[in-house]
Amino acid sequence: MNLLIVESPSKAKTIEKYLGAGWRVIASVGHVRDLVPENGSVDTEHDFKMRWQIMPGKEKQLKLITDELKKADAVYLASDPDREGEAIAWHILDILKSKKLLDGKKVYRVAFHEITKKAVLAAIENPREIDDNLVDAYMVRRALDYLIGFGISPLLWRRNLGKSAGRVQSVAVKLVVDREREIEDFKPVEYWSLDAECETNKQSFKSSLINFNGKKIEKMTIENKSMVDDIVSKIGKPVINAHVVNIERKKVTRRASAPFTTSTLQQEAARKLFFSSKRTMTTAQKLYEAGLITYMRTDATNLSDDAVREIRAYIAENYGDKFVPKTPNVYVTKSKNAQEAHEAIRPTHFDGDVKNISGDEAKLYDLIWKRTIACQMTNAEFDSVSADIETDNKVATFHAVGTTRTFDGFMRMYIETRDDDDDESETKLPPMNIGDSVNINSLLPEQHFTQPPARYTEASLVKKLEELGIGRPSTYATIMSTIVDRNYVEQDKQHRFHATPGGWVIASYLDKYFTELVDVNFTAKTEDTLDDVSNGKTKKLDALNDFWKPTKSMIDGARTITTTDIINQINTFMRKHLFIDGNDKCPLCGGKLGIKLSKFGAFIGCENYPKCNYTKKLNEESSESRVQSADNNEIENKKPQSTPVDLGDGISFKIGKFGPYVTDGKKNVSAKKYNAETITLEIARELLSGEVKKVEPEKLGKNPATDAEIYYYPTGRYGAYISSNRVNVSVKEKPDLETAIDLINNKKPSTKKFFHRKK
Repeated sequence: MNLLIVESPSKAKTIEKYLGAGWRVIASVGHVRDLVPENGSVDTEHDFKMRWQIMPGKEKQLKLITDELKKADAVYLASDPDREGEAIAWHILDILKSKKLLDGKKVYRVAFHEITKKAVLAAIENPREIDDNLVDAYMVRRALDYLIGFGISPLLWRRNLGKSAGRVQSVAVKLVVDREREIEDFKPVEYWSLDAECETNKQSFKSSLINFNGKKIEKMTIENKSMVDDIVSKIGKPVINAHVVNIERKKVTRRASAPFTTSTLQQEAARKLFFSSKRTMTTAQKLYEAGLITYMRTDATNLSDDAVREIRAYIAENYGDKFVPKTPNVYVTKSKNAQEAHEAIRPTHFDGDVKNISGDEAKLYDLIWKRTIACQMTNAEFDSVSADIETDNKVATFHAVGTTRTFDGFMRMYIETRDDDDDESETKLPPMNIGDSVNINSLLPEQHFTQPPARYTEASLVKKLEELGIGRPSTYATIMSTIVDRNYVEQDKQHRFHATPGGWVIASYLDKYFTELVDVNFTAKTEDTLDDVSNGKTKKLDALNDFWKPTKSMIDGARTITTTDIINQINTFMRKHLFIDGNDKCPLCGGKLGIKLSKFGAFIGCENYPKCNYTKKLNEESSESRVQSADNNEIENKKPQSTPVDLGDGISFKIGKFGPYVTDGKKNVSAKKYNAETITLEIARELLSGEVKKVEPEKLGKNPATDAEIYYYPTGRYGAYISSNRVNVSVKEKPDLETAIDLINNKKPSTKKFFHRKK
């Protein structure tokens, strides 16, 4: 018997069907081992030696692997074809070697980029050794993240500055904060445009002023209303005679976009489907494991020759030969470290027959399908006509442009499915020749103001990180979810990121005392170094030493900084953000207001404390509303403002020292799950009588790693959570079974016990 080990249980089921008798396919369910979560697990004094431990919940899965291995003649390590997948294969092999279970057994590493019978069988026919360079790159990455976490996070906790810092997440937060500072510093500038409503041959069209009295008119030329009024008066009205002085006709073509990489898939899914990066990758993972798409973590844009042949055949059959280019379209991968052996994200087959998918999977598959087919179709073709129209008094020249699509090309796919509204924006000019008369029926002046840079969305932030060379395909979704989960950023209704007060505080701290950590060039260089380790250009120890030397210097320096200096730095960084109108005077004593830190978060306080105890609370619910007034003693005395709500029948809802509660004057009962808007008299009665209905947990299914049930609890002390085999994980909403398995099996052990202060 042969044993094949993959990462995902659903993938295991699919592959076992392909291989048939004589094969046993088992899932590791992601990583099986990680660094011991305590100081010294990466020994910087002894060549960065690492101490590993089996991850919680993985013992039973490893026992299943070892039990099956005893019956097997050979073991095939078939984890995912990337750096993390290579590391999983290495860890499993190392564990099996340490248990001396491989004597007399052959070990192979196989990798495939799509879960089809053809691809799996081809991989097994062409096994290889574990790529030590990829494993070394993983170890460098894991060591860096560990050293930053255990080096910087305690500094943040002790000073109440934040929950964690990370090599890439901190840069992402800093980018969001820097964009907010750009917006706050932005000074809008007024300018005007002047369009003309024209008519010739009884057909109307619009044109824009490009020249006045021999001077070229550009975007910012007309600065104010008096200037535009002067121009309008000199051009004349109501009907102005004009004529065509120049006509330019040309053919324009537009090429299809490249097939999806991880980054562009996340960006497009965010724009068109409003998916978060995490939602996109979770859905893509399911499609991959179902054998419907190729591997979803890639920065390559090339397609296999077989795929190109199938796509071209599909286009010819369904759209005709004129939609098939003479030679296949080739797309150059922009990422300098892309692995060209990988493919872009594409469907695994092109017969159009896909069943048993719905919801998010169907939507994302449709997007991938259309993008892939379109990338091998002919260019779209347009006729572009532009006309210059001069007033008969020679004072002004207007310019009009019309574009007409003459051949759909790849856009036939988009038009049929109404995928991209921008593709339908065409304007048509009436037939015109030089010398033709034109009537200008009205002049249309319009006021404008320059706009600040837009806040980042998930799509634009992923794009920015990719442009800067920060992060890699496997990390973008994690980065986006981490900065939200850490409450460093939040998203508004338009899905734009706003930095929270916590995000501002940690960005200002890291900007001063960990400059290189949040420097985009330093972080991008680190990513390049990891790639150099992956391809054998740089040795593991050289990479670790090069990184650790400046990082250790920053950490050692930060330990000596006083809290006063830190607060002064934060105040300098955040002053304009906190006091938009420039008024930082205390309303009680006239002292200077500024940031103060407490275990309850940052707040505004007076410099004359404790003589003056004026405070303002930074609004944690929305960073768009800067500062909200709070009870003067709220922060220092830890007593929230209490405004009783009369619910009737002598029952009240209050906020006390230990949180919300209801009272009938004789008995007080905690009401932590409610606020003034959600509490009702009926709920209060239930609380006081002790008859609150218990919310039963919901079964999600079994964890294949432990054979234990996973339960979803909609309410708990800290909100909704999932639980299995005494492992609890907080969640924002009910996850599907696959996500729940991943969360439970990859939860890292708590590190809090290693940072107790000495008494």
